[in-house]
Amino acid sequence: MKKFFEDIKKDIKFKSAGPGKKLAEGGSSKPRVVQNSGPAKPRHAAPTEGAQKAGAAALARIEGQPRPRAQTSQDAIRLQGERFLCIQQLLVKDPEFLSVTGVYFTCPLTGATLTKSEREVHIKEAIFMRFEEDAVEASIMMVHTFNKDREKVKAAVDIISKYIENICKNPTEEKYRKIKLSNKVFQEKVKTVEGSREFLQAVGFQSIMLDVEGQEESEEFLVLMEHDPEALEVMKESMDRLQRGEPVRAQLDHQPQAFRPSPNAMRFELPPEFYNLTAEELKREQQQKSEAVEKNAMLRTKAMREREEQRERRKYNYTLLRIRLPDGNILQGTFLAWDKVSVLFQFVRDSLVDGWQPFELVAPGGHKLREDQELALNECSLVPAVLLTFSWDAAVQADISAAVGKGPALLKPELLKNIRTLG
Repeated sequence: MKKFFEDIKKDIKFKSAGPGKKLAEGGSSKPRVVQNSGPAKPRHAAPTEGAQKAGAAALARIEGQPRPRAQTSQDAIRLQGERFLCIQQLLVKDPEFLSVTGVYFTCPLTGATLTKSEREVHIKEAIFMRFEEDAVEASIMMVHTFNKDREKVKAAVDIISKYIENICKNPTEEKYRKIKLSNKVFQEKVKTVEGSREFLQAVGFQSIMLDVEGQEESEEFLVLMEHDPEALEVMKESMDRLQRGEPVRAQLDHQPQAFRPSPNAMRFELPPEFYNLTAEELKREQQQKSEAVEKNAMLRTKAMREREEQRERRKYNYTLLRIRLPDGNILQGTFLAWDKVSVLFQFVRDSLVDGWQPFELVAPGGHKLREDQELALNECSLVPAVLLTFSWDAAVQADISAAVGKGPALLKPELLKNIRTLG
């Protein structure tokens, strides 16, 4: 376009000179006749004064425009931050514009759907309610769920196991069936772990005040009354359950949702829960990076860029993934950013009528995901929101189509029943 207007400008200058002006210093004013054996070419009329002004103005506008600058990773960071801040502001006005309303979890004990802030309190209440049904199981849940320090939990479990092993090996020895609560090991290793005393009482220990030789005041002991061999065997089984115990954790609700074919499949608006940083932290980080971008842009090596990409991936707690199916419908689900790729494949398989059939998932850029990959979703750059493409295994699908005469059904009826349209 610029060259086009430059040509016009030259043409204007040449034709505005007129036939009566000298073509060169000392030359004749008479027009020179050029012999041409071909047919005469039509002469173009000179542009009008208005056309000349319009062309000159257009050329000036083009020359005055700044050249587009290639977008850098820092630009992407800045735009991401601005988008996040904008979303937080819009949330106050209308949360309906979000791709997903939030992040939700399911309690494995009650099946209740919970927000992130509700998880801990709800699970504690559910465990306490479990004491009415199975005190041993409930106390094991307490030990492994209420205590965050896994090393302390292991130490307490080892000591409790030692108590029970000594009793089972020496069932008639009274000293092994008494635990002095003021004992230093008990105080430092067992008492500090929530649920440990509840477990001991659940397997048969009773709180009793006993006299201590050389002391005026009696002390509290946990005492196991004499047990028959069958009861001791049950206690050993309870000890094994304690050793194999695992924390009770609310499971992320993938919130499977089907959408009709839509040109908006790649548009995502995420709630703040998807981000590790608060709005203020993100804004502050943006400012710091913007200040350093120019001086570092030319000095960043490949290794530095890779480290920066890793830091970027760690900013996300969750990721929203959409899978475009062969019929155009879209399947959406929420995942932990550190979920393995196999979790995504299982989610898709559980959503299909014929999930047993082999299929492929293709990420942006044509990268095929493998179900046996040990990589996390954020390590595959599938954060914070990505549209994937689904396809059946070509060879298997050809055989099935030939046998039944049509392609298999895709999404399960319960998903299609609640299918929605992307805004």
